[in-house]
Amino acid sequence: MTKTFMFAAAALFIAAPAAAQMPKGDAAAGEKTFAQCKACHVTTKGVNRVGPSLHAVVGRKSGSVPGFKYSKANASSGVTWDEATLFKYLEAPMKFMPGTKMAFGGLKKPQDRANVIAYLKTQK
Repeated sequence: MTKTFMFAAAALFIAAPAAAQMPKGDAAAGEKTFAQCKACHVTTKGVNRVGPSLHAVVGRKSGSVPGFKYSKANASSGVTWDEATLFKYLEAPMKFMPGTKMAFGGLKKPQDRANVIAYLKTQK
């Protein structure tokens, strides 16, 4: 067994429980929950506020919105905002990414996080 295969298998094993724990999201409910995010974020392409635009965020590399000044932690994290990563991040952003400028306590309910992610997936 090659090292590459072993690392890939380990990554799948570790990621599987997180994905299994994420409930199915409801975009309409997520749009309502997203209202708490609107103080800092919008989903309009090219419009940054206190936080960067979340237009097409699902699948995007962290720290990549033009014109937004990211924290060092975010800009250099190498994170791709897929569903599983967003699910973990939205629970406790400062714990997930120490040094982030996002001063939000997080969405503690798994269903709220899944709903917001479902909504964000519609914002392409």
